[in-house]
Amino acid sequence: MSLTVTCALACLGTALITGWARRRAIRHAILDIPNERSSHRTATPRGGGIAIVLVMTIVASLAWAHGVLPAPVWLALLGGLLVAATGYADDRRPLRPAVRLAAHFGAAAWAAYWLGGLPPLQIGAHVAVPGAGGYVLLMLAIVWTLNLFNFMDGIDGLAASEALFVAALGALLSVAANPGTLALAWVLAAACLGFLWWNWPTARIFLGDVGSGYLGYTVAVLAVSAARATPQGAWVWLILGGAFFVDATVTLVRRLLRGERPYEAHRSHAYQHLVRRCGSHAPVTLLYLGINVLWLAPLAWLASEHPARSLELLALALVPLALAAIACGAGTPEPPTPPP
Repeated sequence: MSLTVTCALACLGTALITGWARRRAIRHAILDIPNERSSHRTATPRGGGIAIVLVMTIVASLAWAHGVLPAPVWLALLGGLLVAATGYADDRRPLRPAVRLAAHFGAAAWAAYWLGGLPPLQIGAHVAVPGAGGYVLLMLAIVWTLNLFNFMDGIDGLAASEALFVAALGALLSVAANPGTLALAWVLAAACLGFLWWNWPTARIFLGDVGSGYLGYTVAVLAVSAARATPQGAWVWLILGGAFFVDATVTLVRRLLRGERPYEAHRSHAYQHLVRRCGSHAPVTLLYLGINVLWLAPLAWLASEHPARSLELLALALVPLALAAIACGAGTPEPPTPPP
């Protein structure tokens, strides 16, 4: 079966399964009820990300069974099922932060083992090969990536469109990587497109923790696998995910500096401040897509073409975004609601 047909089936399958998940969520009252920390105003079904989990697991398993996907990559991706299962349980009844974090570190350790730690990294004209510490760093990177997708999944269409962009552009710019890994990145992009049929503003269903954490985990695994082909590969994928990385990181650091607990619910990300100013989700989701396409994609391409400059291009990509996030109020408390 050609990659085009596989992606088309993944898109259609995700859309159909998401519709089923929405009907089931409504029937069992699995709803995201708006509160003072929400960016939406009406109760909305959640847990639609289960569709992406199912489609990706099926396609990855078939690819491995047919010798298309390397066994270590397939096994690493299976760790995402633990992340998804934890998120599914949390969608139904909130889990303690320690339980969620233990599951995330367990899945990350599993992935780091099968992926062999961090790939070689381009540092100027030199290539650094991480040693045993690369396993720990990769584990921390995976935990942060899956959590930042969870943090950034607060408005309609944002997380799924980000994953679609990173997976598709990552595949385009990682032509030297294993063909099976690249094919699966395209399938992930197609699955996100199918989900966006239901999640684009105004969303009819949310990813839920089952989907947002899984997306972050899967993007991280595919990025590390693809980055093994070229020493600048890790920086290329990091540039592509720069909008999410910067917003979540700046917000977390500024909240920690104020003494806030990182796991407490809040509405202080840059994208949340922007939604309050715009009054709707679509302009902000489109803004992040515009940043991805017009700013990050060209810089990622330059990094892939000029390895010795890749770290400088990473800084060029992220520093202006960090300044913009600070200017938008990332990590600062939301202004008090004026009395009626």
